[in-house]
Amino acid sequence: MNFWFATNNEHKRKELQAILGGILIHIPRDRGLSFDPEETGTTFVENALIKARALYELVKEPVIADDSGLCVDALGGRPGIHSARYGEKEGKKLDSHERNQLLLAEMAGIQDRRAHFVCAMVLYFGRDRFYLVQETLEGELATEERGNGGFGYDPILYLPQYGKTVAELSEEEKNRISHRGKAGRILRQILEQV
Repeated sequence: MNFWFATNNEHKRKELQAILGGILIHIPRDRGLSFDPEETGTTFVENALIKARALYELVKEPVIADDSGLCVDALGGRPGIHSARYGEKEGKKLDSHERNQLLLAEMAGIQDRRAHFVCAMVLYFGRDRFYLVQETLEGELATEERGNGGFGYDPILYLPQYGKTVAELSEEEKNRISHRGKAGRILRQILEQV
């Protein structure tokens, strides 16, 4: 059975492929498909479903979609569902490093640094048959970027229990404890039963 992952992000595909094991996962650009659905949801779950439905309409095969982001308690949950599009500079989207720097600047001098990653993941077989899961990874916002692994906000989410940021973990450690790793393993269990 073919599975599609509703993303153009190669890092996310690589992570999910490792979590799911031997399942081959296609992404839209593998087949030259234009895929950039407007994420109009107000929650991670709603946006994951929007992506799943949009890709399913293109490929008519099972789709895995996720929406994930970083939520900072002291910022009222921001960047949240806007994590990938957080901040602008001269009318242009920021890259990951620039977003991290913006967030660190916004948090300068703030004592409450609690933050967490959220991953809402959906396994979509069509409008009448889909499975949803949402998982988190709790941590604290670091005061500077640390580590070269991972992507996105990984260099600034510090995990006190490990004494490292997510970007300082090995790929295996990250996949074992991360929000996407936990959600992906639940979906793998579902896949084994369907």
